[in-house]
Amino acid sequence: MTTIEAAILGLVQGITEFLPISSTAHLRIVPALAGWPDPGAAFTAVLQLGTLAAVIGYFLRDLVAMVIGAVAARDPAKRDNPSARQLLYLIVGTIPVGLAGILLKKFIEGSFRSLWVVASALIVVALVLAYVERTARHQRDYDSIRLRDALIIGCAQALALIPGVSRSGITLLAAMGLGLKREAAARFSFLLSVPAVAAAGIFELPKVLKAHIGGAPLLIGLAVAFVSGYLSIAWLLRFLRSRTTIPFVIYRVALGIVILALLFSGRLAA
Repeated sequence: MTTIEAAILGLVQGITEFLPISSTAHLRIVPALAGWPDPGAAFTAVLQLGTLAAVIGYFLRDLVAMVIGAVAARDPAKRDNPSARQLLYLIVGTIPVGLAGILLKKFIEGSFRSLWVVASALIVVALVLAYVERTARHQRDYDSIRLRDALIIGCAQALALIPGVSRSGITLLAAMGLGLKREAAARFSFLLSVPAVAAAGIFELPKVLKAHIGGAPLLIGLAVAFVSGYLSIAWLLRFLRSRTTIPFVIYRVALGIVILALLFSGRLAA
């Protein structure tokens, strides 16, 4: 992999990780359209460490407060600590995707990466997102999230192991379906990504280091993913304060249709 390829893939990862359009799908589609080899599920997981650094940097104050709250909660008089509860919710919400990742590892690295699967997932999730956007109440604030909500959103996150579903998209969809406001849903979605992405990236890092990618391209990809990911978080939170997710629905459907058309015509290999 060249430095230019790694930089482009890092940019794609950073922009699409937090938008509800599926970063793994774009990291599969862009190389296919450019005629590059598929970077693989392992490289995709490691590249997410760049966007992990972005979300940690953006929400550092919140994450530090959660850790401090969890430590303070050892005192029985301080167990009803909102920050400690939030950390618990992130842990509980991560369990489903962790179990699914272990059980479906063979498919994640194999058949799930088919462009037929990617294109179909882009369209199906877009249609569900459009339905939820139209029917959801959009009334609940971030502080109203409870353990049940975290578990449901966490189960939805497990579906993001299928490229094209979008981790941010499916968790945003689930959170809005539970009545959360768009910005609150996005905030929890971003924070929920921290443990899952960290575990996946660290787990796959040895495999990537053994591959013929090179340290310089990998570092460039991670740096570009970090910068573009940070900007993407800030932009989406601001966007969702006053607008809906419908533009992303339209983009997903259009991209899915284009990919299916190219596959059917034989101009793109699955």
